[in-house]
Amino acid sequence: MPEVVRPEATAGGTAPDPSLVDGLAAAAAGVAAATGGRLVVLVDGRSGTGKTTLGDALAARLGAQVVHLDDVYPGWDGLRSAAGAVVSDVLGPPSGYRRWDWDTSEPADWVSIDPRTPLVVEGCGALSRASAPLATLRVWLEADDDVRWDRAIGRDGEVFAREWERWAAQERAFIAAERPAELADVSLRT
Repeated sequence: MPEVVRPEATAGGTAPDPSLVDGLAAAAAGVAAATGGRLVVLVDGRSGTGKTTLGDALAARLGAQVVHLDDVYPGWDGLRSAAGAVVSDVLGPPSGYRRWDWDTSEPADWVSIDPRTPLVVEGCGALSRASAPLATLRVWLEADDDVRWDRAIGRDGEVFAREWERWAAQERAFIAAERPAELADVSLRT
């Protein structure tokens, strides 16, 4: 059962509590040291839960590379595809991903990732049954729907507001199929 952290522990869009970031970083580093494997943190949750904020803070604390799945999703219908790319490309032998150009709605350049450095992957679809065994720490974020809406639309504006339900349907399908909250080591309410 994942540990549930109090609501004040982190808030999407604001800096997470430094002691929370330190604790998560220490846990990830401890597992990587014990197993001799690469340090990989997966941060998942629905839109507006604070994945990017926490992922960036963890990456800075760990000296890790960070992959934002917003750069990987191949358009508004690409959540499942990006979840697959986490396993096959980001954490797989290619060690990278094909960036999506949201302005042209086309695939863009290949972004290489150093397979020897710590890595944080954040975004809905990061934590799946296939990716979970490849990670040293798995984090699930939750927030009330109205809070998520305010954060996401405040960040991305009218473009996302038009696509909200389309994207939310993919989130619900992914969560129903993969059950990422059950795969998490830590669950945070933001």
